[in-house]
Amino acid sequence: MQWQCLRFDQLSTDQLYDIMKLRVDVFVVEQNCPYPELDGHDKARDVHHLVAYDNGTLMAYLRLLPAGTTYDNVSIGRVITAQAARGKGVGNTLLTQGLAYAEQLWPGQDIDIGAQSHLQSYYGRFGFEPSSDEYLEDGIPHIDMRLTKNPATA
Repeated sequence: MQWQCLRFDQLSTDQLYDIMKLRVDVFVVEQNCPYPELDGHDKARDVHHLVAYDNGTLMAYLRLLPAGTTYDNVSIGRVITAQAARGKGVGNTLLTQGLAYAEQLWPGQDIDIGAQSHLQSYYGRFGFEPSSDEYLEDGIPHIDMRLTKNPATA
């Protein structure tokens, strides 16, 4: 697996296509959830895209967003693994890599996510704790979660 963390302007057109296709295939088609996938945050200042390729195929992706983009804190979103990569630990590696890059980009900053509710215990294994009540986003139950790195902000 080849990992890269790139700003929007560093993505090749092929990488951008692969990212958009994977996100639409899973979040829109597989989850049967029509919603505005292109939300304008992908090319916002200092947003980074973590991609993992295996033999030229995008297997995993997430985006890292600086504080103030989608949440007051740093955030991670669009966490996704291709169907062919599921059940092989790629998702765990993806999140571990994403957290490492977030620490490198924004040291010591708390990290917020908007998690699908059924993944609450999964993200909990990485230290995320609920920070909101459950809510519906595009018809899917979600919960905000936070990984607190700075106890003064807790």
